[in-house]
Amino acid sequence: MNLFDRVKNILITPKTEWDIIDNEEATPQSLLMSYVLPLAIVSAVGPLLTGFLFPGAFGLTFFLVTAIIAFVSTALGYYISVYIVDLLAPSFGSEKNLNKSAQLVAYSGTPSYVAGLLGFIPVLGGLLKFAAWIYSVYIMYLGVGPLKKTPEDKKVIYLLVAFLVMIGVTIIISAVLGAILFASIGFGGMRSMGI
Repeated sequence: MNLFDRVKNILITPKTEWDIIDNEEATPQSLLMSYVLPLAIVSAVGPLLTGFLFPGAFGLTFFLVTAIIAFVSTALGYYISVYIVDLLAPSFGSEKNLNKSAQLVAYSGTPSYVAGLLGFIPVLGGLLKFAAWIYSVYIMYLGVGPLKKTPEDKKVIYLLVAFLVMIGVTIIISAVLGAILFASIGFGGMRSMGI
């Protein structure tokens, strides 16, 4: 299935798309290269557009660094989250399967990848990012049963723990990258805002 069709299907018909995904073979590496990295690039375009359209006092360089942080933290966050989600699986009666964990993490992040692109729109961009985060949680909820064979009574808690870990991993990566990269361009003490 091509990238555009997968994005469209996971956004519009996630329940049926998870059943299709469950029958596919994928590895963390193959999903990183074919799905996560292309969408991380799309998501990183949002900060670049902000820099071009509304450079403000920070200038384009600030937003270029923000785009780099968004891209790198998405890729690293995906990879680390896959292993953590898989490590947590037995604690919630779920199947320990690294490839299925990779599918769950990669595809449930789709709304956030797309919303990252639209983040340049004043006010609405922030609202879209928040709505995308909520929709990502819902999509992951729909996928945790078919992919990880999680029992109904443990889906919500597994989902909450997994999502908190995924968010924490991304925040830590963004903060570390932000501290290093912003300091290197003279924005000492700046944090990776909005990532």
